[in-house]
Amino acid sequence: MNARKIQAEKAIARKMFAQQAAHANADVSAGPPREDTIRSIENRREYTLESTPQDGFYEPVDTSLLPVTRVDAANLIRALRRLALIAKRQAPRIAFKVKGRILFLDLAEIAAVQAEGNYVSLQYRRNPYLLRESLSSMAEKLKPYGFIRIHRSVVVNISAVEEIQPLPTGEYRMRVKGGKEYLVTRTYKDNLRDLAQLWVGSERLPG
Repeated sequence: MNARKIQAEKAIARKMFAQQAAHANADVSAGPPREDTIRSIENRREYTLESTPQDGFYEPVDTSLLPVTRVDAANLIRALRRLALIAKRQAPRIAFKVKGRILFLDLAEIAAVQAEGNYVSLQYRRNPYLLRESLSSMAEKLKPYGFIRIHRSVVVNISAVEEIQPLPTGEYRMRVKGGKEYLVTRTYKDNLRDLAQLWVGSERLPG
């Protein structure tokens, strides 16, 4: 293929590309943009001209003429709400029997589990629940869901912890959501490293 024929085919291809892009943009911008629409650049299609090294030319893609997808904001909000609802339904929950009923509670709402004799008390909002279970068994079951043991009689949800304070005895005072405080004994203080994914300033706990 000689150079003149290549240039002729190149001109035809460029003309067709410009016409298609202009037509697509005309469809998109036929009416004035509304405030409740969002333009999504990521959804643009990339149009390229087929060329090979033997042809002797390459054409850069001009994305300024590509069509833009407009997404209705109301539909987007509805979709996000559905996703949030699905995520909530899939959040880990605990099921147990109490007074002839089986209750289902979100683990994220349980701040701590505390031993009380032969029972354990689930600190769930303002309504604690008593279960006939050992604390060691509960600690093992809840460990994969972000619960750590801080005392021989207490297991806490790390997402509920708001503050820890070192004490002169080498122990710690821990405050969880709702204001309740627990003592972290020296036996379990190494578990406090799991409270955060990032410790700024030092790799060691204060104290």
